[in-house]
Amino acid sequence: MTEVSRTKLPGRDLTKRTRDFALSIIRLYAALPQTTVAQVIGKQLLRSGTSVGANYREALRARSKPEYAAKMNLGLMELEESMYWLELLEEGQVSNGKAVSVLKVENGELLAISVTLIKKARGVASASQSSAF
Repeated sequence: MTEVSRTKLPGRDLTKRTRDFALSIIRLYAALPQTTVAQVIGKQLLRSGTSVGANYREALRARSKPEYAAKMNLGLMELEESMYWLELLEEGQVSNGKAVSVLKVENGELLAISVTLIKKARGVASASQSSAF
């Protein structure tokens, strides 16, 4: 398989996107003030935000659709947690609002993509057919 055709495979863009998300989280954490509040929230965000891509990569290696969905759900949970910490940084005025706002948008988009991929793997056609994952 040529390098050009490999980049067209499903999941390649999301692999890069989740890695870029993690790198943005790392840069945000490095720029946080050295206050106790900023560091405690920042470390929580650092853990959850950087694990999204790792969970996605694990999902790509799943042996079945149910295993894929389960691993993707772990990533979804980390995205939900990341959004919580981003909201605290923003609403608590702990960090630069623009950087946090940009990350919240990307986090929201990754959430939507993850939900769609999980539903597809589980064979759920629409949200109205399933009340929970």
